[in-house]
Amino acid sequence: MKKQLLEILICPKCLPDEFPLTPQIDIATQDDIEQGLLACPHCGATYPIANGIAYLDPFQDDTQIQNNKYEHDTVVSSYLWSHFSDLFDMDNASEAYATWSDLVTPVNGMGLDAGGAVGRFTFELGSKCNFALGIDNSIAFIRTARQLMLQRNITFGLKEEGYLTKEVTFTLPDHWDSTNVEFIVGNALALPVRKSTIAAFGSLNLVDKVPSPIKHLMEMDRVTRMENSQFVLSDPFSWSEEAAEIEEWLGGKIEGPYQGKGLDNIAALLSSSTDNLPSQWQIMTKGKTWWKIRTHSNHYELIQSCYLKATR
Repeated sequence: MKKQLLEILICPKCLPDEFPLTPQIDIATQDDIEQGLLACPHCGATYPIANGIAYLDPFQDDTQIQNNKYEHDTVVSSYLWSHFSDLFDMDNASEAYATWSDLVTPVNGMGLDAGGAVGRFTFELGSKCNFALGIDNSIAFIRTARQLMLQRNITFGLKEEGYLTKEVTFTLPDHWDSTNVEFIVGNALALPVRKSTIAAFGSLNLVDKVPSPIKHLMEMDRVTRMENSQFVLSDPFSWSEEAAEIEEWLGGKIEGPYQGKGLDNIAALLSSSTDNLPSQWQIMTKGKTWWKIRTHSNHYELIQSCYLKATR
């Protein structure tokens, strides 16, 4: 973990109060902490740093890790293809990440990619901001993203059919600077980040996957700057009771609060002042883009993700 993150990290268990974390460094280089822990002086919680990865998800335990479908190699492989295939002329590649990146205006400050998976949008934010942080609750995703950050290339098995795989290697584009990005294990509902520190915030295909979508938006609102900040959200709005109780959905309901379409409801929430989101955002654009996940050479999931960009 890059040492410069110590300036912004707080205890996620103590939210909404914000308490800086005290580092105990066991192994470090000039800029990075390889082994150690982060301790909260208020509640006493400790968060390990192992092999350069900081573990700051306050809700995570061994059972949740074992049951997380995103920890499997085949899923990591699918997401690597989904994130980076358009950069390397792979068959049937999706242009979604290029579309989302184009929504971000270069800005001085820090970017945050919530639910960043294997890191594509974090690297894109790093080219638009002074520094970018990718956060995900999947250890396998964060480990893979940090490998790309450190080594700038990766070789992985891409499923062809059944047990058949082919080996794929790719290298990050030269214009992505690995020194101005970092990846940590965390949770989008309790971001371990000080308020008003983020200039550009991304939430891609995440809001319909968290137990409390409104809490995710509240956390976004808390950590972004009050002025000269931007927010990019994209989602297919595949609401399910597996991810969140119906009462928590921000769309997809016939009646009651948040009836109608999710993107319209979120745009209305951002544009107005409410108890949950007291400061108003200006909606700059809305649209749709096709996003793909490859499960094997003969099977792809084609997903229409609806996006908006907001500023304040």
